[in-house]
Amino acid sequence: MELISKYFPNLSSEQLHCFDKLASLYRNWNTIVKILPRKEIDTFYEEHVLHSLAIAKVVNFKRGSQILDVGTGGGFPGIPLAILFPSCQFTLIDSMQKRIQVVKSVIKTLELKNAIAVHIKIEDDFDQYDFVVSRAVAAFPTLVTMVSKNISCNSKNSHPNGLIYLKAGSFEDEIADFKNTIAVFEISRFFNEPSFQSKKVVYLPVKNQYSGNEQVSVQNHYF
Repeated sequence: MELISKYFPNLSSEQLHCFDKLASLYRNWNTIVKILPRKEIDTFYEEHVLHSLAIAKVVNFKRGSQILDVGTGGGFPGIPLAILFPSCQFTLIDSMQKRIQVVKSVIKTLELKNAIAVHIKIEDDFDQYDFVVSRAVAAFPTLVTMVSKNISCNSKNSHPNGLIYLKAGSFEDEIADFKNTIAVFEISRFFNEPSFQSKKVVYLPVKNQYSGNEQVSVQNHYF
């Protein structure tokens, strides 16, 4: 828990309370439904909570932003982000009912008014959002194809609407087709822990295929 306060020192007492409760909630649920690898329970705040919050070091979502978490699994990155951004609305979806049951329970216990969990496949979700976030649930080009329909063309944030993707390791081949539009941020720039050395936040402004808007270009580089 101290790890979260280390990098996000301005949290409210309510936010601190929510973050503090997460570990015990997931430890208890993990005995019923295997949401997380057992070995990662002991490093829960680093492996799952702080990793999720790396997105906030790339985009500071403005009030009223709508964010979709695709393939949320046990609720990551959606739940930590919903705690951090209480004025934004988060929709967490997954194709597995048992995972969504856990996420719904966590949301209810924490009394998060800005988060909902839905049992649905991304192929069947046609709602639109400012951003889609995900933790490497599919190959990057496949994910871009699946979620482009869900990204609104009306941007309100400092970054154009798009996809924010948490990825570990090397994946240059996956992003080769996005040379002039992708930005890759090394998480080790934000957090000092060794486990983040190979982890990245990938940001891609996405063209909504139904809006007719052109994809916004950003410089292709690593930060």
